Amino acid sequence: MDKLRIDKWLWAARFYKTRTLACDEINKGRVQVNEQDVKPARELKVGDVVQLRQGPIVRTVTVLGLSDQRGPAPVAQALYAETEDSIANRLQAAELRRMGTEPALTLEHGRPTKRDRRELQHQWDERWSASVK
Repeated sequence: MDKLRIDKWLWAARFYKTRTLACDEINKGRVQVNEQDVKPARELKVGDVVQLRQGPIVRTVTVLGLSDQRGPAPVAQALYAETEDSIANRLQAAELRRMGTEPALTLEHGRPTKRDRRELQHQWDERWSASVK
């Protein structure tokens, strides 16, 4: 096998769970081969450089083998080699995510407690008076 459709290769290399997802990402312009935008039917050959964006992470891989069958993960990982720059960028992004603040900690969740309701009522009593004097 000399050439293979890129959507099949991305699926077989386990970058995407289905060929449909691979096609969607290619059509959205998130996959490039040799720094050029491609279509799902673009034929891929050994030695091509594939750049794909998965969320905020951009991965750059070199094609080492072609397969049109989806196999186990170790077999799929043998189909490509990720570049050193791509690995470094991916690890740096993971470190930034790990060191970032947890957004959920800054939010108040759920219903207000009895104390919260009293404080809210007290604020409203000071600001607005519905009683007629």
